[in-house]
Amino acid sequence: MKVLSSWTIRPGQTKEAVRRFLAGQAAPVEGVTLLGRWHKTDGSGGWGLYETDNPSAMYEGAMKWAGELEFHSSLVIEDGEAGPVLAKVFGK
Repeated sequence: MKVLSSWTIRPGQTKEAVRRFLAGQAAPVEGVTLLGRWHKTDGSGGWGLYETDNPSAMYEGAMKWAGELEFHSSLVIEDGEAGPVLAKVFGK
């Protein structure tokens, strides 16, 4: 499954978040593949797209950063997966 996560740096935690990121601590935990990560140009946060079959691994990754970042995550599907579902539910 694919998971889209947004993150925001907690107040007062910018320097620590940057330190950890530059030290290589932003790699996903075992069982999670990072498909892409984007940073907001105002420096306040960003988004990551991940793939995993293990929701607990996503939780572990978020908890490792809980002191510095606030996360919000959603399961997502692509157009090719959504189309057949919409056709089934709403008819074609």
